[in-house]
Amino acid sequence: MNVTLSIDDQVVARARRLAATRGTSLNQLIRDYLEDLTRPGDVQSVIDQLDDAWSGGAGRSRGPWTREELHERS
Repeated sequence: MNVTLSIDDQVVARARRLAATRGTSLNQLIRDYLEDLTRPGDVQSVIDQLDDAWSGGAGRSRGPWTREELHERS
């Protein structure tokens, strides 16, 4: 299938240089990106992303909480 995209000339030029350094074409670079983007995520990848987020302190609680704090309504 052919798709027409509107992309800034400078972005296309940078993408072509990137493709050249990878020994591929701009078309193939875009096909690979879309394939990766739409591929169902594998379990290990999700686990790795969660491990990275948790190791950075995201999602950590400040507990321990009191009984009143646990049942507090916002």
